[in-house]
Amino acid sequence: MGTLLYDGNSLWVFALVTVILGGGAAALTGRALAAVWRPWWQVIPFMLLVGMAVRFLHFALFGGTLIAPGYYAADTAVCLICGLIGFRRMRVSQMVSCYGWINARAGALHWRQRA
Repeated sequence: MGTLLYDGNSLWVFALVTVILGGGAAALTGRALAAVWRPWWQVIPFMLLVGMAVRFLHFALFGGTLIAPGYYAADTAVCLICGLIGFRRMRVSQMVSCYGWINARAGALHWRQRA
């Protein structure tokens, strides 16, 4: 299972580059897309690009494989999850702050209509 996620380096390299750096960049990208009121599906093509950048960082910094579809898919999946979470958190914040008379926060990723 571990070799499906990272290519011979340590799990710490995967956590640092993919989860922290790539996930952070993906979350910020998702927030930026939500801030300009884009639809959620536009996160997907941007995360494909962020996944390429993460794969390049693995290659350039730690000698990983550059063109590896399995590793690219794992990196992109992590980035997609982080990007969608960042998008949703920003959208909830927008819906509560811009339409506060209609909506109320119902958790970190949800809002509800006021009664």
